[in-house]
Amino acid sequence: MASETYMPGPICLIENMEGQLVVKQEALKILSAITQPMVVVAIVGLYRTGKSYLMNQLAGKKQGFSVGSTVQSHTKGIWMWCVPHPEKPGHTLVLLDTEGLGDVEKDDDKNDTQIFALAILLSSIFVYNTMNKIDQGAIDLLHNVTELTNLLRARKSLDLGDEDADDIVSFFPDLVWTIRDFYLSLEIDGQLMTADEYLENSLKIKKGSDQRTQTFNLPRLCIQKFFPTKKCFVFDTPTHQKKVSQLETLQDDELSLEFVQQVAEFSSHIFTKSKIKILPGGIKVNGPRLESLVLTYVNAINNGDLPCMENAVLALAQRENAAAIKRALAHYDQLMGQKVQLPTETLQELLDLHRAGEREAIKIFTENSFKDEDQSFQKELKTLLDAKQNDICKQNEEVSSDRCSALLQDIFGPLEEAVKQGVYSKPGGHNLYLQKTEELKAKYHQQPRKGIQVSLVLSINYGNFWKQFSRVFCFVLFCFTFSSFSSEARIKAEAAKAEAERLQAIRRQKQQMMEERERLHRQQIRQMEIDKANFQAQQQREQERRLQVLINRCISGLCFWPFPKRMRA
Repeated sequence: MASETYMPGPICLIENMEGQLVVKQEALKILSAITQPMVVVAIVGLYRTGKSYLMNQLAGKKQGFSVGSTVQSHTKGIWMWCVPHPEKPGHTLVLLDTEGLGDVEKDDDKNDTQIFALAILLSSIFVYNTMNKIDQGAIDLLHNVTELTNLLRARKSLDLGDEDADDIVSFFPDLVWTIRDFYLSLEIDGQLMTADEYLENSLKIKKGSDQRTQTFNLPRLCIQKFFPTKKCFVFDTPTHQKKVSQLETLQDDELSLEFVQQVAEFSSHIFTKSKIKILPGGIKVNGPRLESLVLTYVNAINNGDLPCMENAVLALAQRENAAAIKRALAHYDQLMGQKVQLPTETLQELLDLHRAGEREAIKIFTENSFKDEDQSFQKELKTLLDAKQNDICKQNEEVSSDRCSALLQDIFGPLEEAVKQGVYSKPGGHNLYLQKTEELKAKYHQQPRKGIQVSLVLSINYGNFWKQFSRVFCFVLFCFTFSSFSSEARIKAEAAKAEAERLQAIRRQKQQMMEERERLHRQQIRQMEIDKANFQAQQQREQERRLQVLINRCISGLCFWPFPKRMRA
């Protein structure tokens, strides 16, 4: 992506308006749209020392940040230029050019410390630009870091020897010290040295415990403590003094060859050694997160508070997680809008769709959340999703109710008109009316997509319908009954008389049948008695015959009794 597509030029990020820092909304809008990880390079130094020129070189442009050609400071506040990182695809290089320190036109230098602090807070590479050499004045200026031990504290108190200092140091940017118009020879005791060795030698700690030595060592201890990763570049004078004011318009062949090479080495180091801005927890900073950091730190400074890393991360978590909740809810609404067609036939169908959408929403939140360690934001999302579930269930009931009511009106409307016209106000009309209502109910139940309010709406609307038209129906029926009472009474009387005669004939026939059954029963009883008497007489006669035979046999036996057996033979 070309840098012109990103940002054609730098814009003001933080404006310094009479001692008050103001965040520019246009810059925040740009940041909020960048989702790539960011390498943030900020430069700080005395005014009119060529800071802007170096930043333009990093942007790959001759012009961009205001260089200026007079003794008046041009850059006020902090200006920002976002360009694609030339060595890291998918990353954004954010260049922050700061207001020059020590401007004689300022009423006081309070903002110097604030700008200095913001540059360190926001950057992953901090460029400290000085002139000619590393001297005590330059070190003392950087000694503002000691103030940052308070400005950047993550606890209420912090000493240089506190072990918690390591927590803060891990989030400090790398230090790149640039020395412009360097005129010294890089050697000591006749031995050549590198620019990095020159920096380390300038920051060397003296031995001794006296007050003077401690004063000398304090800024050096701070620099070494908070900037363990350091790099130094020295730059020759770029061109003839008279042409320095035209530096941004000069071609490379018009500049000192050494200067051009030194700028190339500087740019190469920034591009290849640069690291992504990291927050506690290893969170990579993107545009929205950098936006949140800017707002948090500037508001803290303007309110007279000391910006706290821990509070900044909490504020960022609040902002990021609130945005993640919003994104998750939007995704839920989109899914439900695509999949749910109200009314659903059953409540379970709607609940299943809600749970599927809820899982997707929580997934989206998890992918976009930031340090939701106690899951408080996820619980908030769950509460909001539960509320959406209740709302859509209520909406489902309302849509179902409206649908059912409209169907009932269409289906039962003709019946209503028929009742008014007295169609059922005739003998047998009530039965016809009930039969018709059952047919209409069946038709109502056959209609699709009525939802979950089918029975409730039917009972309520049918009850209301009946109440509304029962009086009309009963009144018409009463009038019809009264007008046709005589003829109906006569017909009913004749029918009753015929029915009575029929019943009388049936009763007589039943009486005759009962009498005949009684006669036959008595006859059967008499016959049975006769048969019994005959049977008993026959039995008596048979017994007498058998007795006679026995007696005869006995008499015959007595005639032979006195004689021996052989004689009987």
